[in-house]
Amino acid sequence: MAKNKSKKGNKGDKKSKTPKIERNWEELGLMMGLEIHQQLNTKHKLFCPCSTELTDDEFDDGIIRNLRPTQSELGQIDRAALQESLRDMTFKYESFNDHTCLVETDDEPPHALNREALDICITIASLLNMKMVDEFHTMRKQVIDGSNTGGFQRTGLAATDGYLDTPYGRVAIESLGLEEDAARRIDSDDEFTEFRLDRLGIPLAEITTDPSMHHPEQIKEVAYMIGQVLRSTNVKRGIGTIRQDVNISITRGARVEIKGVQDLDLMPEIVEREVQRQLALADIKDELIKRNASVEDTIYDLDEVFKDTSSKILSSAACIKGIILRGFDGLIGKEIQPGRRFGTELSSYAKKMGVSGLFHTDELPAYGIQEDEVNAMKEFLKIGPQDAIIIVAHDED
Repeated sequence: MAKNKSKKGNKGDKKSKTPKIERNWEELGLMMGLEIHQQLNTKHKLFCPCSTELTDDEFDDGIIRNLRPTQSELGQIDRAALQESLRDMTFKYESFNDHTCLVETDDEPPHALNREALDICITIASLLNMKMVDEFHTMRKQVIDGSNTGGFQRTGLAATDGYLDTPYGRVAIESLGLEEDAARRIDSDDEFTEFRLDRLGIPLAEITTDPSMHHPEQIKEVAYMIGQVLRSTNVKRGIGTIRQDVNISITRGARVEIKGVQDLDLMPEIVEREVQRQLALADIKDELIKRNASVEDTIYDLDEVFKDTSSKILSSAACIKGIILRGFDGLIGKEIQPGRRFGTELSSYAKKMGVSGLFHTDELPAYGIQEDEVNAMKEFLKIGPQDAIIIVAHDED
C-alpha cells in the first residue's frame, strides 16, 4: 500500500497533471467504489501445499495451453470471456518444482481450503464490522485471459454487510472474498503470452465497497484506511502484493473500472481525468445525435488507392481497409483527456482485437500519407464534407 503522503515534485519534473477544475460532483452524479485485492501471508497456497514465495529462478518445466469460453449452468457464455477468446491467444506457463504442483497446472483436483487464510479473513471481517457467512463455498469465476491455467479462478464469499467510518461519512463494505491469485504475466508477443505459475494460488482477500463515495479525495481516504486495517493483520507487504481497482461513473456516462491503481496520491487525479473523459464522450455523443451520424457496415478495400504510397506503414501492410463514419468529421480528433483524443479511444478497441492501430481523416495528411492520397480516398469512397474515414493497415486476418 502506498503511503498517504503528498510528494512535492522537483523543479525539473515535467509530469503532466490535469488542471484543477472546480466541479459540482453532486450535480455530475459522481459515484465511486473500490475493489482491493490483498495477498495473505500464509505458509501455503489456498488449495495446495506449495510455497507462497515468488521466485526468479530458472523454471523447471513448461506447458502450452489455448483457452476457450464455455457455457454456464444457464447455457450462457460470459460476454467478456467471449470477447477475450476472439483474440485467439496461445499461452505458455513456467512451473517450478519447489513453488508449483499439479494443482496449478490444472492436472489435479484442488486440495482442502487453507484454514490459515480463512482465519485471516475472519480477522479482517471483524475489523471492518462485517458479518461472516455461515458456510464458505468455493465457486468458479471464468477467466480466459491466460492468467489461470484452467480458464477459471476459485473464489468464495467470506463476509458481507460491513462498514467503515471516514471523514466524509460512512462507507459500506459490501463483501469480503477469499480467492486465489492469478499467474504472473512476464512476456507477450504476436505468438505467445507467457506466465509464471509461482503466484497462481496465493491466497487473496478481495474487499469490495459500495459506490457511495462522491468526492475524489474520499476514495483516496477510504483506500488508505482499508490499507491500514489490512496491515494490522497477517498480509504480505511490498510492490505487487496489493492491487486496487477504482470504479467510477457519472450520470451522463457509464461505470468504468480502472485497474491496478498503486499510488493513493494519484487517485483524485485519476478520478478527475476519467470524469473529464466521460463528459467529453457524452458531448461527442450529443453532437453525433444532432448530426444524425452513423457508421456504415461496409468495409472497403483501399489497396488500389494507396498502391503507390510513400507511407512506410501502409506500404508494408498486407492489406488496407477503410470504413465510412457519416457525420463524424472533426470529432474523431477531439481531445477527451490530456494527450488523448476520441481517435485514441477507438484505436484502443482496435488494438484489443489485435490490430496495431488505425488512422482517421481528422489527422491526415500525416504518417507519410500525402494530401492528394487523402483526396483520392475521399473521392473513391464518395464521402460528404461532414463524413470521416477510418483506415486500418494490417495482415489479411
